[in-house]
Amino acid sequence: MKRTPIIAGNWKMHNTLAESTALVEALKKTTNKNKAEIIVAPSFTSLAKVAELAKGSILQVSAQDIHWEDKGAFTSAVSPVQAKDAGATHTILGHSERRSVFGDTDEILNKKVAAALRHNLTIIFCVGETLQEREENKTLDVINGQIENGLKGFTAEQLKGLIIAYEPVWAIGTGKTATPEQAQEVHAAIRATLAKKYGDNFAQATRILYGGSVKDTNVDEIMAKPDVDGALVGGQSLIAEKFDRIINFN
Repeated sequence: MKRTPIIAGNWKMHNTLAESTALVEALKKTTNKNKAEIIVAPSFTSLAKVAELAKGSILQVSAQDIHWEDKGAFTSAVSPVQAKDAGATHTILGHSERRSVFGDTDEILNKKVAAALRHNLTIIFCVGETLQEREENKTLDVINGQIENGLKGFTAEQLKGLIIAYEPVWAIGTGKTATPEQAQEVHAAIRATLAKKYGDNFAQATRILYGGSVKDTNVDEIMAKPDVDGALVGGQSLIAEKFDRIINFN
């Protein structure tokens, strides 16, 4: 099955309104020779502005996270209703920084998945292992557990359109990158897990992104692998010319 590639930029806690505006305006000019879906995930302070600027362009807009309730006394949290109202069509859930820094458990993420589905937000669901887990040969056990518990209780029909992002935690912001062979091995295993859980059609249709220090210098090799359907890019998504090169991978 031919899957449309996705190149997503996670801006994390970067960019003022002015910087976000400049970046969006630059990215709107990409040639996008691969006809990829291009998604940007600004911080919440820039979400509405970026969504407004992206209207009618090639760019889609994602929230970096959502709360599991639609409203309430949850100081500092942003609900799926608010994210959608600001213009998001997607949300990232389970990013390694949310898991490790903010304590998002599989159980919390399961509630966030339900919230995203309630409001028709396309989910970019992140999975990945730490360096210690990889060294102990627990990579696939960890990832299977994250998929099993995070997506528990939902059918293939409900999860239609789900995007998975594999982020080896040891390769985020460290400059280390999984080799294209390591990425392919894990992506193929994730697809096999999805096939077992939701059927082969679902597995073949699901895009699986690689998200561990993707750069303009390594994207071609990574994207050449059959089970790598795109990239979730951190640092280089903040630099228009670098992100443009990643979008236009060879």
